[in-house]
Amino acid sequence: MPSAPDPDRHPPDHLRRGLSVTDATMLVVSSVIGSGIFFTPAAVARLLPSAGWILAAWLVGGVLSAAGAIANAELGAMFPHAGGDYVYLREAYHPLAGFLVGWLSFFVIYVGSIATLAAALAEAIGHFVPLGEPAKVAIAIGATIAASVVNYVSVRGATRLNNVTAYCKIAALAAFVIAGPLLGAGSLDNIRASFDTVPAGGIAAFGLALSPVLFTYLGWNAPVYVAGEIERPARTLPLSLFLGLGICTALYLATNAVYLYALPVERLSASVDAGQAAAYSLFGSIIGSAVASFVLISIIGTLNAMILVGPRIAYAMALDGLFFGGADRVHALYSTPHRAVVIQAVATIVLLAVLRTFPSVLDYTTFAIVLATMADTAALYTLRRRAPDLPRPYRAWGYPLVPALYFIANGAIAVAMLRGRPIECGIGLGIIAIGLPFYWLLQRRLPPVA
Repeated sequence: MPSAPDPDRHPPDHLRRGLSVTDATMLVVSSVIGSGIFFTPAAVARLLPSAGWILAAWLVGGVLSAAGAIANAELGAMFPHAGGDYVYLREAYHPLAGFLVGWLSFFVIYVGSIATLAAALAEAIGHFVPLGEPAKVAIAIGATIAASVVNYVSVRGATRLNNVTAYCKIAALAAFVIAGPLLGAGSLDNIRASFDTVPAGGIAAFGLALSPVLFTYLGWNAPVYVAGEIERPARTLPLSLFLGLGICTALYLATNAVYLYALPVERLSASVDAGQAAAYSLFGSIIGSAVASFVLISIIGTLNAMILVGPRIAYAMALDGLFFGGADRVHALYSTPHRAVVIQAVATIVLLAVLRTFPSVLDYTTFAIVLATMADTAALYTLRRRAPDLPRPYRAWGYPLVPALYFIANGAIAVAMLRGRPIECGIGLGIIAIGLPFYWLLQRRLPPVA
């Protein structure tokens, strides 16, 4: 049976609680709104034929993420510890299940996302300075190291940076959404013909289009991984999930509507940076360059947020003896999981050297997100059945229907991705398999149970 959730933390956990509702909400915003809103709309437009289908994909992505947040809010309030889905799968099934989803979350979702963001940052800098491939890789690696140093030396400093960049993102996107229709040179005709053309490939194409959309929503569950450092987590964690995701969904829908107001679907699908292309079309070259500058700031903020969250997974696994490199160490002066931060940075640098292109890393990461969130949802049902009396400060709204719809929808997306992106999905599955011998080796080091 699952253990009773400790209201405070894992017994050997020495990280300090200090994150407020604002900190946790802005962690969602800073984690979610990064490079995706600029670089992935073109990929969505290439798969879907009209504005209505495109906006529907962004809405469905937000709704699916909200359904996942409902499930994670119950789980996170039950187990307010570092580690997120690692903890939930460990408690619902077996330490091996927790290890495999933690392994997947750390090495694929977070390391993969950080590599994607670092590569996107190098591409964005290329707007201002011509860069060759070696220079882009060097910049991506340098950005990963710099942000890791910030998180190595200060949780509070990294959190303040998240808050500042999150407020900047909200303000800048809101200004773009308001100014575009009022002052820009666009056309409502781009949006009016909404559902008159069925996507080539039917529902499978729509499911495949959800891959970049879901990547762009990645980060909505960031607070569950740092739950051990959140003040009053039973209240703060669910509230921050819903507030942060609500802000992001509203901004994403409005921003994509302005993109479509500025650019016909054909031009949007041909763009690389949709934000910059739309800004040039609406306002001219000066504002277009300003958008390129904002892309840099946005990516830096999200890179910092991901580097803050990811090490908590390795840290939580190491607390149970199921990770290596002393990842459970907390710095005596900085009170950070410094060893886990270094391990994550090294893994990211290796990935950058192997998968250098943005789309490849994107699909590799999104497939892992789908698998991990399906596992979380399954854990919710298992814990409701096996441990009905465990304290639940928050109970998932719409249970059992809403989580079931979320699980089914993500299963359909996983099938569509396996068919459309088999190589990248295979990498994710391969990394899960690689985790098995590591679990066996690490588990053998544990002291025998008395």
